[in-house]
Amino acid sequence: MFAINSFGLCLAQHKCLCTVFDITLSKHSAISVTGSITSLLYFMFPVIDDVKSLRAVVNPDVSKIRNIGIMAHIDAGKTTTTERMLYYSGYTRALGDVDDGDTVTDFMAQERERGITIQSAAVTFDWKSHRINLIDTPGHVDFTLEVERALRVLDGAVAVFDASAGVEAQTLTVWRQAEKHHIPCLCFLNKMDKPAASLSFSMESIRQKLKANPVLLQIPVGRGRDFTGVVDLITSQKLIWKLSSAGGDGRLFESAPLNQSDEPDLLQEVSEARTALIEQVADLDDEFAELLLTDFSDNFDAVPSVKLQEAVRRVTLARKGVPVFCGSSLKNKGVQPLLDAIISYLPAPNERHHDLVRWYKDDLCALAFKVLHDKQRGPLVFLRIYSGTLKPQTAVHNINRNSIERMSRLLVPFADQHVEIPSMAAGNIALTVGLKQTVTGDTIVSSKASAAAAARRAHTDSGVGKKHGEHATVVLSGVEVPDPVFFCTIEPPTMAKQADLENALNCLQREDPSLKVRVDPDSGQTILCGMGELHIEIIHDRIRREYGIETHLGPLQVAYRETVLHKATATDTLDRTFGERRHVVTVELEVRPVDMTAGLCDVAFTEEAGGQLSQEMKEAVENGMHSSYLQGPLLGYPLQGVTTLIQSVHMEPGTSPAMVSACVSRCMLKALRLAGGQVLEPVMSLEVTVGEGYLGSVLGDLAQRRGTVRDIQSRHDDKVLLATVPLAEMMGYSTVLRTLTSGNATFSLELDMYEAMNVHDQNILLKRMAGLL
Repeated sequence: MFAINSFGLCLAQHKCLCTVFDITLSKHSAISVTGSITSLLYFMFPVIDDVKSLRAVVNPDVSKIRNIGIMAHIDAGKTTTTERMLYYSGYTRALGDVDDGDTVTDFMAQERERGITIQSAAVTFDWKSHRINLIDTPGHVDFTLEVERALRVLDGAVAVFDASAGVEAQTLTVWRQAEKHHIPCLCFLNKMDKPAASLSFSMESIRQKLKANPVLLQIPVGRGRDFTGVVDLITSQKLIWKLSSAGGDGRLFESAPLNQSDEPDLLQEVSEARTALIEQVADLDDEFAELLLTDFSDNFDAVPSVKLQEAVRRVTLARKGVPVFCGSSLKNKGVQPLLDAIISYLPAPNERHHDLVRWYKDDLCALAFKVLHDKQRGPLVFLRIYSGTLKPQTAVHNINRNSIERMSRLLVPFADQHVEIPSMAAGNIALTVGLKQTVTGDTIVSSKASAAAAARRAHTDSGVGKKHGEHATVVLSGVEVPDPVFFCTIEPPTMAKQADLENALNCLQREDPSLKVRVDPDSGQTILCGMGELHIEIIHDRIRREYGIETHLGPLQVAYRETVLHKATATDTLDRTFGERRHVVTVELEVRPVDMTAGLCDVAFTEEAGGQLSQEMKEAVENGMHSSYLQGPLLGYPLQGVTTLIQSVHMEPGTSPAMVSACVSRCMLKALRLAGGQVLEPVMSLEVTVGEGYLGSVLGDLAQRRGTVRDIQSRHDDKVLLATVPLAEMMGYSTVLRTLTSGNATFSLELDMYEAMNVHDQNILLKRMAGLL
């Protein structure tokens, strides 16, 4: 028996059922019905006359599924574009607006207050008999992990650009993330109605900054405020939105072929653009080039639109080019053709090749990519199903945790509302209830036996299967979590609330792997580590609102690192007697600096030292080393760019591994002090877009912040300042920038690298941390 949640979205609001059943309800209406979902549908909707039709509604054919993400720089229009897609597909009956705070995917109070996306939200709807699972991702750099884990499980993406700004700082970041996961993309040039919007500038920006190959498929009709529609270069159809009719919601638009009565300039532009498109696609696709040379070498106008569309799809799936579309989401223009393009050009799940998944065959294999906490139902885990079928009330095996969990319920995600379903097949994104131990990046399979069978197939084919305890396993790659750059102390209002705060922080850490919580060993204070000022501010606000705890945050501090300046050798002996047992160990080791960009520290053994130690003692030495790397000699920050050579380890018989680890740690501290410490500070890439009249003020302020200007570019009437600046100097920069420019500037920050501080700045930092300043 499967129930639709009483607080959930009405079943009839789901577009696939709206289409079949021709039902309309208000945007926020909801119903509560209990019973067999099959009986319910037959009773309410006799139009479904067989089980096959019902299954097509609940679980469409995998070739009809599109798992896509909307990604872009902050304020490019991702959420507005998503809202228009939901409206035109019939999922909602009113147009949501970010400024009004009534959008479907920005449902958190913090998102609606700030007008930004913080959490990636999943929503499912249908468009022209295809199921679209869409994830609206954040644009702010503090929440870049949300984009990373969404792209990890998606098959395609739509990159949204502000047509007046082109490629901006965070666009580069999300594009690199898509490239890393080999995701085919479409480009949507939004805000074509802005006076400064420029098709040619945006195309060149994509070409130069993203190193991509833009394939222009639409020409805008009109410029700036006169933007009324687009011309489809594939079909030579002109699509015009006359918003004075039908309440101006953009649902209805005129579609007609170009003819000689149209403006000569437009006809000429379309003719040249279509010829350039055909030539470009022929260069990228051999099959289309052969067709062109054989049948249409003298007349490009006669090239069938179907053949051209098929060629563009092949180019997109091979990631040789990215189709480009135009529109204005806020003005309700150009979104329906974008939905058509998602179906036409982005891949279905069965067109994406996941090497590790093929060894599971028809057995369940899914990846957990997001966790949310619900007060009533506990952790809700988002799963991307790669093979097999997921059913509620079944036990599943978590390979990463080596544990068996029971999944109680299975839901289709609709932002913060959900519909319960009886099963879900491969290619879909599901929301599960009951997986209490699963976290982001875990691989879920039907049983240990199926995991072992997949590993045997993998090992037979290529030796990919690897030992995990006693079992060989094939594990899907998880999500790379960036290191936090800010931290601060967090304290409950009273000690009675300490347990509640710890529970809240544990829940938030499961939801957000980029949030780190640790306890200072000296003071016993709880330390909150995050990706930026906004990130920590949002976490603090969520603890207050969702968990009812009025916490106090200490001042924000920068997550420095440490390294050593010189090579140094140290020897240390530990001699302890516990009861009747004596532990004696002598360690000699050498530390030396290596390239700081190498990041993590490493450990090596000389041939003599490595040969005389058992595996257990080697692990004890390495444990002692790695614990030493967590605290540097100057300020106790983690070490970076240090390598250690273990030259000798001598111990008396019966010495415990714990004593070996302790001796290694003590010897390491001695060697690090002899080698001389160096503080490394995080240096950020800064991009400021500012009017030319305020450029001098911004540059003067940047010089006081130890910033280094790399480039100053022109973008229409504005200047784009590219610089690097230490993170420690950027506290409260948004307020200062608003004051300097009267609110006429925007900026974005992204971690660039860790860099050694100069002697003067390091001495000031050491004195300040010691309380002398």
